[in-house]
Amino acid sequence: MPASPPDPTAELPAATAIAAATVIAAATGIPGALAIRRPGLALLHGPRWLGDDERQALQRHLETAIPWEQPEVRVFGRVHPVPRLVAWYADPGCSYRYSGLCHGAAPWTPCLAALREQLWRRLGFDFNSLLLNRYRSGADRMGWHADDEPELEADHPIASLSLGACRTLRFRPRPPRRGQPAGSAPERFDLALGDGDLLLMQAPTQRHWQHALPARLRLQQERFNLTFRRIRTG
Repeated sequence: MPASPPDPTAELPAATAIAAATVIAAATGIPGALAIRRPGLALLHGPRWLGDDERQALQRHLETAIPWEQPEVRVFGRVHPVPRLVAWYADPGCSYRYSGLCHGAAPWTPCLAALREQLWRRLGFDFNSLLLNRYRSGADRMGWHADDEPELEADHPIASLSLGACRTLRFRPRPPRRGQPAGSAPERFDLALGDGDLLLMQAPTQRHWQHALPARLRLQQERFNLTFRRIRTG
């Protein structure tokens, strides 16, 4: 990685500096970003973060160069194929369990490595892993979940890039755990993610909210999602 740019938050207290650095880096790297705030949730949505030529080249790469897989999961004793195709790329030393499966990491392709470098340059965040999801039509989907696996660095933002058909990402507060009072929870909401949109999910979103990609059975077009994360190593 190139040398880091000067840090305008270096003199701030640690907790304040982390929050301020997140805002500054994201604001300079996502032009026209829409900030979405709810109790326990902080999102930045950047429409058309990638230009037309970049989007088209990246989608061709995903269509032709990625060894997509469709793993199976066991639910209530029955085995089901995951309703999407997946692939995982990461630095050496990273391991990750997702949807109850242990994913083996492939080495970065030059195209994906260049995209990670662009995220670092424009946002200021260093990601060491990438989960790819290929939704072949509106029948493919993702259930309710939070990206809160113990392997992930909890306070590091997650960057999610969408390509192809516009799909709705749905958010809801996490259900209270057994024994916790239900209280008055914020309302769920939907966010439409289009071709080339970037969504930055900041801490503590994953601790307090879940998200899902519901099916759209009339939709025939594909959607690709590239989710960049920071995995704990060592």
